[in-house]
Amino acid sequence: MTDSDQADIATFGYERARDELVNVVKMLEQGGMDLDDSLSLWERGEALAARCEEHLAGARKRVEDALSRRESEQ
Repeated sequence: MTDSDQADIATFGYERARDELVNVVKMLEQGGMDLDDSLSLWERGEALAARCEEHLAGARKRVEDALSRRESEQ
């Protein structure tokens, strides 16, 4: 995977990264690709999964912060 691909994925929202990751998994499960293509696709899947994790971690932090603020106001 190129640096350009990584930069593209870094701009993806959660839903886009998740949807593309689902497609990557389907393609890998179908098989039929040569080793290099499979590895490239797997690397893209790893990058997409990491992007999803970033979004989820950010959402988790926002919820924790909101709950913490609410508790401190009481």
